[in-house]
Amino acid sequence: MMALDAELCRDVEDFLTREARMLDERRFEEWMDLFAEDGYYWAPARPGQQDPWHEVSLFFDDREIMADRIARLRHPKIYAQLPPSRAVRQVSNTVIDGDGGDDTVTAHSTFFMFEHRPTLPQPIERVFAGHVTHCLRRAGDGFKIAWKKVMVANCDATHDPMFVYF
Repeated sequence: MMALDAELCRDVEDFLTREARMLDERRFEEWMDLFAEDGYYWAPARPGQQDPWHEVSLFFDDREIMADRIARLRHPKIYAQLPPSRAVRQVSNTVIDGDGGDDTVTAHSTFFMFEHRPTLPQPIERVFAGHVTHCLRRAGDGFKIAWKKVMVANCDATHDPMFVYF
């Protein structure tokens, strides 16, 4: 049983690391493909927010909204992203709930994201950090994201517009 648990942990950690790398490399379309057809991405706007349906969130994107946001990020005249932001994400402290016996695995992790926007006359640099919960569904040899909740530590602070996912 321990070997199975270690293998599952390694598989989940690899998946989360690859996901972060896709976002770092602005491979947004590939990243969106990690989500199940009914999957969604949620970043609450305040600590303790119970759900994304009854109050405003920083992000609450299903695949259709993700596709729209990604199309805007790819548009040649999105001046707020000329030149595009560069970001580095670190995922760590991964803990898995359950053994995935019902074809789902819940993974909790922490994240750190550094964003650099090389604007003139002064570059803009921002740091975000927080806790992430992924609900992953087994799909073939890997996983699909059923939902992803990103609890940004300073989610209730005043932020400039956010263009990239955490």
